[in-house]
Amino acid sequence: MIFENRSHAGRELAELLLTRAPEQPLVCALPRGGVPVAAEVARALHAPLELLMVRKLGASTNRELAVGALAEDGTTVLDRTLVRRTGMTREQLQETVAREREELLRQVRRFRDGWEPADVRGRTVIVVDDGLATGLTDLAAVRALRSRGAAQIVVAVPVGSLQAVRMLEEEAEEVVCRMIPEQLMGVGRWYEDFGEVTDDQVLAQLAACGARVPVPDGA
Repeated sequence: MIFENRSHAGRELAELLLTRAPEQPLVCALPRGGVPVAAEVARALHAPLELLMVRKLGASTNRELAVGALAEDGTTVLDRTLVRRTGMTREQLQETVAREREELLRQVRRFRDGWEPADVRGRTVIVVDDGLATGLTDLAAVRALRSRGAAQIVVAVPVGSLQAVRMLEEEAEEVVCRMIPEQLMGVGRWYEDFGEVTDDQVLAQLAACGARVPVPDGA
């Protein structure tokens, strides 16, 4: 199937989760693309919506190809085989990490505005993204949540590659994926509308779900 947009994908994903999600989970979205998906899941499960900032480390020749990922607490994952295969030098990798760390910190300031992340100790957390290609950003999220004491972690996505799903199944308690194509060929291929999600759209989705949002300047 082809999803109309991320909200449609979120509703499809929510149907799968309604019958298997534990009571009182925390839905944790990976911004920015995962937020519209996660908002639909949170509404369907009557669960709180939280953000976990994670940045993809893209290859120097193709930024859309993740060779690693960086989470807001410093958790880093790196596919060294893929780094070598793409020909990235140490300097290029260091530049990529520095650039993405700067953007990650900007997102923390923009979306959290000084608030501490939700306490996940002993809780079940559902990590929601708009899709899994390499799965490295979601892997960084799982490891970051684990280090913060999450008891059960479920990764939930509308579409993903079989390789990424299997990798995450080794570290999360469960992976829920609405669709696993034989050939992924990029997450965006499975959406009619896969446009960029803006900061304002993220904040609007958070507000609509009753989540904490920064106070506008001058308010």
